[in-house]
Amino acid sequence: MTFPVVGMVGGGQLARMTHEAGIPLGIKFKLLSDTPQDSAAQVVSDVVIGDYRDLDTLRDFARGCDVITFDHEHVPTEHLRALEADGIPVRPGPEALVHAQDKGVMRAKLTQIGAPCPRHRLVKDPADVAAFAAEAATDGDSASDGFPVILKTVRGGYDGKGVWFVRSLDDAAEPFKAGVPVLAEEKVDFVRELAANVVRSPHGQAVAYPVVESQQVDGVCDTVIAPAPGLDENLALRAEQLALGIAKELGVVGHLAVELFETRDGRILVNELAMRPHNSGHWTQDGAVTSQFANHVRAVLDLPLGDPRPRAPWTVMCNVLGGDYPDMYSAYLHCMARDPKLKIHMYGKDVKPGRKVGHVNTYGDDLDDVLERARHAAGYLRGTITE
Repeated sequence: MTFPVVGMVGGGQLARMTHEAGIPLGIKFKLLSDTPQDSAAQVVSDVVIGDYRDLDTLRDFARGCDVITFDHEHVPTEHLRALEADGIPVRPGPEALVHAQDKGVMRAKLTQIGAPCPRHRLVKDPADVAAFAAEAATDGDSASDGFPVILKTVRGGYDGKGVWFVRSLDDAAEPFKAGVPVLAEEKVDFVRELAANVVRSPHGQAVAYPVVESQQVDGVCDTVIAPAPGLDENLALRAEQLALGIAKELGVVGHLAVELFETRDGRILVNELAMRPHNSGHWTQDGAVTSQFANHVRAVLDLPLGDPRPRAPWTVMCNVLGGDYPDMYSAYLHCMARDPKLKIHMYGKDVKPGRKVGHVNTYGDDLDDVLERARHAAGYLRGTITE
């Protein structure tokens, strides 16, 4: 009996950590990476350097793979259909993945299946943005012009890129300069951001992790608290059921992250979808019985899924961002001595200001203590805390 080969398109930290999760299972990985220096390319033994946007490169890479999966959503949809036509399992498949690739397609489908979303519309120019904003004004405060609104390019955005907070018509021109369709959304009055992470296999088995709170700084995930503190049990159940329903309706295979807004009037609205392991699920590496990465591997291979339940009452993940302190290794002594239970995960990246270069996980019985430990470690590694 031979163990399967998983072909991973994309060489970032998500591929690196998914590969790590497959090692105990004896799963072989083949990686398509942009450069030999990419995070996953440093640790995977079978690496192909090439352009995922080139179909011939993808076809050559897929030879010898039992399944193809991804650490990003940017592979052209038509290329994935071509791989499927060649008889290569692609998970998630192109008909599902397009909903994470194109925000316009996502909003249309979510509306069709009845998933709660912010008010939205594709807009063609700044005048159309003003018209969209005016529609909101007629539904609410007649003295308002409907601004601010959120504008997003339908493809290619991540970590706050491709997203604009538009306060007036004068601010509305910039998003259209990219020459791609633009989606307008209402500015949601939300209490906090949540994330519901689920995993689904080809034969329909699915598991749901506890709903988490995701805290953003400058459009980048900073802290994740699992489970979301103070979240009403019924609202948490609705969020899990919503994510599981979306995974089924869209035919997702693998990990699905549903980013949510918790509104001030007690609702949840879908913000974004990601069909791959996700930053909001990094806490599962140390805080859940089976991590998001291990369950993604199981799902794409159609193996039985693992237990998603938490190991401790509270787990906190804090991203480690690059700053002006490039020598993070020298900070290990302090962090490890101060907190022997601390879990440090580094990505092998060069340190650049604002770049995600790693994360830390802490867990325990007292939320305040767990939060303080995670934030201290992340800050010390970055160099913003020195004692």
